[in-house]
Amino acid sequence: MKTPRLSRICTQAALGGMGAVLALQSALAQTAPGAATAAPAAPLPVPVPAEPPLNVHAIVMFVVFVAITLGITYWAAKRTKTAADFYAAGRGITGLQNGMAIAGDYMSAASFLGIAGLVYMNGFYGLIYSVGWLVGWPIILFLIAERLRNLGKFTYADVASFRLQQGPVRTMAAIGSLIVVIWYLIGQAVGAGQLLHTLVPQISYQVSIVLVGGLIIIYVTFGGMKATTWVQIIKAGLLLGGATLMAFGVMMHEGFSFEKLFSDAVAAHPKHIQIMQSVVPIGAKANPIESISLGLTLMFGTAGLPHILMRFFTTTDAKAARKSVLYGTCFIGYFYILTFIIGFGAIVLVANNPEYVADLSKSVLALKGGGSMPAVYLSHAIGGDFFLGFIAAVAFATILAVVSGLTLAGASALSHDIYANVIKKGKSTEAEEVWVSKLCVIGLGVIAILLGIAFEKQNVAYIVALTFSIAACSNFPILVLSVFWRGLTTRGAVLGGYTGIFGSIGLLIIGPTVWTKVMGMGPAIFPYDFPTVFVLPAVLVVAYVASVTDKSASADAERAAFEAQEIRSETGLGAEMAAAH
Repeated sequence: MKTPRLSRICTQAALGGMGAVLALQSALAQTAPGAATAAPAAPLPVPVPAEPPLNVHAIVMFVVFVAITLGITYWAAKRTKTAADFYAAGRGITGLQNGMAIAGDYMSAASFLGIAGLVYMNGFYGLIYSVGWLVGWPIILFLIAERLRNLGKFTYADVASFRLQQGPVRTMAAIGSLIVVIWYLIGQAVGAGQLLHTLVPQISYQVSIVLVGGLIIIYVTFGGMKATTWVQIIKAGLLLGGATLMAFGVMMHEGFSFEKLFSDAVAAHPKHIQIMQSVVPIGAKANPIESISLGLTLMFGTAGLPHILMRFFTTTDAKAARKSVLYGTCFIGYFYILTFIIGFGAIVLVANNPEYVADLSKSVLALKGGGSMPAVYLSHAIGGDFFLGFIAAVAFATILAVVSGLTLAGASALSHDIYANVIKKGKSTEAEEVWVSKLCVIGLGVIAILLGIAFEKQNVAYIVALTFSIAACSNFPILVLSVFWRGLTTRGAVLGGYTGIFGSIGLLIIGPTVWTKVMGMGPAIFPYDFPTVFVLPAVLVVAYVASVTDKSASADAERAAFEAQEIRSETGLGAEMAAAH
C-alpha cells in the first residue's frame, strides 16, 4: 500500500514554495489525513507493523542530488574570494544561465502540485494563479531588470537608496526583505522536513528539519551565490524534465489530441462542461474585488521578491540581465503550460480511480491526502513507483534550491544593508562584510530550523499572502518610484514603505485567513484575503504626499541627483563590472 504514504509526501511538499500557499488557500481546506486510510494494525505484537516501506527510488535520487550539489558547493567555495563572488557569483553568470536559475528560484514544488490541483478541482479557472505569477515577468523585463543591474551592487536596497539617505531607506528595505524571507522559510522548512521524514520514516521530523537546515547552511555559507545559482539551474532542469515527461505521458494516453483530453476530462469531472469556463469561482461566490486584489498581489509581488531581484546582480551586464528575464519567462511560461496539461490529465487518469480516490461513494475527485495530490498520483499512474520516486526527489530538490536563494537574500539584507551601510556607514571591509553575511546565513538557518519545528502542525496557508503582499505593497512601489520619479524623497520612500509593510500585515491579520481560519475569532473585520488592492494605492499616495511636502535642503539635493541616476540606469556608465577571475 504505497498510496497513503505518497499522500503524505505531496501534501507536505506542497507547503514549501512560493506558489505554495496561494494554491493552498483553496487546496488545504480539502486536505484529508491520508494516513487514516491505512489498513488496521495486525493483531500480532510486531514491533513496527505500520512502518511503510522506503521509497528506494526517491532516496537514491535524493542522495545523488545532494552529492552533486555538495560537489558544486566545494567547487564554488574554491572560487569565492570577494564580496562580489559571494553575493553575485562574480557577476559572471550569462543570460541563459541566469534565466535557468531564475526559473529554478521561482518555480516551486507547490506551484507544480498546487496549480495542477486547482485545475484538477476547478478546471480552467485554476489558471488564474499561473497567469498571475507569469504576467509579473514582463514588468520585470521592461521596467526593472536593466536599471537594477546598472544601479545596484548586491541588493535591491542599493537601487532604492541610490540617491536617498542610506540609513532610513536601507533599514526599511531590509525589514521588508527579512519579513518576506523568514516567513517564506517557514513554509519551505515545514515542507522539506515532512518530505524527508516521509521518505525515510526512521528519521524523525525534527531531525529531518535539522538535516535540511544543515544542507542549506553548507550550500550558502561555503558556496555563496555561485553554488546557489548552480543548485537552482540543476533543479530547474529536473523540474522541467519531470513535468515534461508527465505532460508527454498524458498526451500520449490521449493520442496527442487536446480535443480528446478536454472531452474526456469534461466527461469524467462531476462539473462537466463548467470546468471549461473561466468564471467559476474558487470560493463560495464570485468577488471581483478579491480577484483584482489577488491578481495585483501575484503580479506586483513577483516583481518585489528580494531573492528574485538579487539574481539580476549576478549577470555580466544589463543586456545579459534583460536576456535572463526573457529566458526565465519562457521557462516559467512553459512550466505553467505543462501544469495545465497535468491538471486535466489528472482528471482523466486519477479521478474515479479507487486506488487514489478517498471514497468513491462520496466524491470521485476527493483524493487520499487532499487537494495537492493530483500531480503526484498522476506520476504514479503514468510511470509507477520509479517515476513517483523521481517526482518526490524533484520536489525535495526544488525546496532546497528555493531555500538557498531565500537564505542568501536574507543574509545580504542583514550584512550588506544593515551592517555595512547602516551600522558601519560604508566603512567596513569586504572581508568583514562577507564574514558577517556567513554568520547571518547560519543564524537564518537556525531560525528556519526552530520555526520549522514550531510550525510543524500549524496551518501555514497565510504565509504567501503575507510575503507577496509585502513585496507588492512595499518593495515594488518604492523600487519603481525611486527609479522613475524624480520627486521621491527619503521621507516619502520611508513612510510609503512602512505603510506597505504594516498595512499588509495589519489587514491580513484582521482578514478572513488569519482572523477567522487561523485565530478563530469569528467573522473577519476586513473581508478580503489579499489587501493589495487597498494598500498599494495607499502606499503611492503616502509616498507622493510625503515627498511633495518635503521642502528640506536634503530633499532638494535628492531631486537634483535624479539626473545622474537616470543616466547611469539607462546607459550603465559607472555600473558594477564583472570580476576578472
